[in-house]
Amino acid sequence: MNIIERVKNILITPKTEWDVINGETATAQSLLMGYVFPLAIVAAVGYLLKGLLFAGTFGLKYFAISGVIAFIASVVSYYLSVIIIDMLAPSFASERNMNKSAQLVAYSGTPSYIGALLSFIPVIGFLVSLAAWAYGIYLMYLGIGPLKKTPEDKKVIYMIVAFLIMIVLYFILVAILGAVLFAAM
Repeated sequence: MNIIERVKNILITPKTEWDVINGETATAQSLLMGYVFPLAIVAAVGYLLKGLLFAGTFGLKYFAISGVIAFIASVVSYYLSVIIIDMLAPSFASERNMNKSAQLVAYSGTPSYIGALLSFIPVIGFLVSLAAWAYGIYLMYLGIGPLKKTPEDKKVIYMIVAFLIMIVLYFILVAILGAVLFAAM
């Protein structure tokens, strides 16, 4: 399946798409190269568009560096999230399977990549980004059962912990990369 079809299906028909995804044999590496990497580039374009349209006092250089930071943080947080979420699986009576954890992290992050692209739109862009994060939580909730074999009574708490891990890792990486790259600027 091509990336555009997958993005469309996971966003529009997530329940049926998770069943399709569950039948696939993707690896963390193949998802990184074929899905996360291209969508992280798309998300970084949102920062460049902000810079082109609203550079103002910060200048285009600031937004270009912000895009690079977002891209690197997306890729690194993907891998770290996959590892941690997979290690936590037994704590929630779920199946340890690195490839299924990779699918869960990659595909539930889809709305945030699209939201980051659209974040350049004044006022509405921020709201779209927030809505995208919320929808990503819902997608993770739908996917955690079929992919990780999580029992119904553990789904919510596992999903909350997993999503918090993804968010915290991302923002820690952004802070560290921002401190390093902006200090060098």
